[in-house]
Amino acid sequence: MAVNRTVQFDGTRVQPAATARNLGVMINENATMASQVSSQCRSASHALWRIGKIRKLLDRQATEKLVHAFITSRLDYCNSLVFGLPSKLLDKLQLIQNSAARLVTRTKLRDHITPVRRSLHWLPVEQRVVFKILCITFKTVHGGAPVYLTELLTRTRSKREVRFVMPKVAEKSLVSYGDRPFKICAPRMWNGLPRNVRQADNFNTFKSCLKTNLFKIAYPI
Repeated sequence: MAVNRTVQFDGTRVQPAATARNLGVMINENATMASQVSSQCRSASHALWRIGKIRKLLDRQATEKLVHAFITSRLDYCNSLVFGLPSKLLDKLQLIQNSAARLVTRTKLRDHITPVRRSLHWLPVEQRVVFKILCITFKTVHGGAPVYLTELLTRTRSKREVRFVMPKVAEKSLVSYGDRPFKICAPRMWNGLPRNVRQADNFNTFKSCLKTNLFKIAYPI
């Protein structure tokens, strides 16, 4: 049965929109982030097309700078929101990154793309999302994150290293989407890091160690 969501406001009939934009992020009525992924793919694809038009005039270094400025930045913007999405959505973002890698290296479509991304030292989209969340988590540990994020995490009583208490997912039916909130995924990711990464004493060292760890996971030898 269709639900009538029309509301009356000051004598005017208002029909709610199926999607809304907040800080540049498209959120649909079911919070599936499908609208946001589609928006990212459209804007990044257009940027790829425009860079492709002048690729023959650019060297590899200049092309890579343009790709990071106009494509990688779009894929990374608020990308923590796409954590835990179905693979069919994440694969769309990964295809954009793959196309960008081919553009930079002039790799043909028939060639396998994983060695190309590895040679560029690019983390795949899924690992870039994990990287973003863990960087935010590091800031909560060291007092660099907003209070509303810090209050979501509870530390264990261990004095030797920082670990977090794992909260329970309230509903069994929310096993997939229930794992997506920051207060659920951040402790699990942080506690699963190697000790040398968790014990990094500054942000730059942490980012370097974290990228090395995620790189090994993404491209096992």
